[in-house]
Amino acid sequence: MSVCLSGIGSELPDQVISNQDLEKMVETQDEWIRTRTGICERRQAPSELASSDLGTAAALKALQTAGLEPSEIDAIIVATSTPDMFFPSTACVIQQNLAALNAFAYDLSAACAGFLFALSNGSQYVENGVCRNVLVVGVDLMTRILDFQDRNTCVLFGDGAGAVVLSASPQNHKKKGVLGTRLASDGRFGDILKVPAGGSRMPLTEETLPLRRQYIHMNGNEVFRMAIRAMEQTALDLMNDSGIPLSSVDWLVPHQANLRIIDTLGKRLQIPSSRVFINLQHYGNMSAASIPVALDEAWRSRKIGPEQLVLMVAFGGGLTWGASLLRWTLPWSNPEESPEQTDN
Repeated sequence: MSVCLSGIGSELPDQVISNQDLEKMVETQDEWIRTRTGICERRQAPSELASSDLGTAAALKALQTAGLEPSEIDAIIVATSTPDMFFPSTACVIQQNLAALNAFAYDLSAACAGFLFALSNGSQYVENGVCRNVLVVGVDLMTRILDFQDRNTCVLFGDGAGAVVLSASPQNHKKKGVLGTRLASDGRFGDILKVPAGGSRMPLTEETLPLRRQYIHMNGNEVFRMAIRAMEQTALDLMNDSGIPLSSVDWLVPHQANLRIIDTLGKRLQIPSSRVFINLQHYGNMSAASIPVALDEAWRSRKIGPEQLVLMVAFGGGLTWGASLLRWTLPWSNPEESPEQTDN
């Protein structure tokens, strides 16, 4: 059974935090942030909203695109590093919000690579005939785990949610839909990107809170070096497995972490910048939400369309990384217009 992308949606908070706003909060400069990262602004969710709220809104849009009712969803997989709580899972909360009572639901933790891990899980359920429709959500409220006294990390991240629906293809055509995924991890380097406190190793107590270890701690230079190398090799391995040349890729949709990483990766893969989708200037690094939000924005702006080949790559804490190859199956976002009528 082949797997097609039948629905997509995203949700972003209204509040924008610009680089100029951050200049008032921490010792930093707009020019430094833009030069080092490519980020101009990011979104922040209001205090009354949790990951499940943004995830539910994105999921509803994806279901609407797919033309499905919540009762038709067989599984809900949520990739997140900022769950509402330890348990119940954010996926179960979203299931309740949607009234998708025929689905089983669980969370998956693979940091910024989480969406590709969840996409792989969902694809296999459909391929193996276990499920007909799987809802995959990538959501993170990264501003909740940022130390706004640490200028090296607080400028990088933002909040958002994206969702896709994976469905059994009406035609068992292996050349459409999700063509393949390669995933990898290396726990030996977990210390270079982590949130040390808040779990069973270091519970949050009066003694640990002043240490500010409940926030993201990152060795940026090491992450930069390893991210490029890992994503490049995984993408090459995936394309070699598929038997499809990189020159056939219509769009590279990378994890939106750092413009210099994206530019370097595109050059190494020999994919022209005109075929690399970038939106991190508006949203920063939204962790597991970055790729699904980028996919939704690229589709709604009529850049990605039917039959196009999309290569996705991501790298995150764990360390975890992966690549996925997708033959786009959704129609143009406005079927009444031809692609030539829009400004691409």
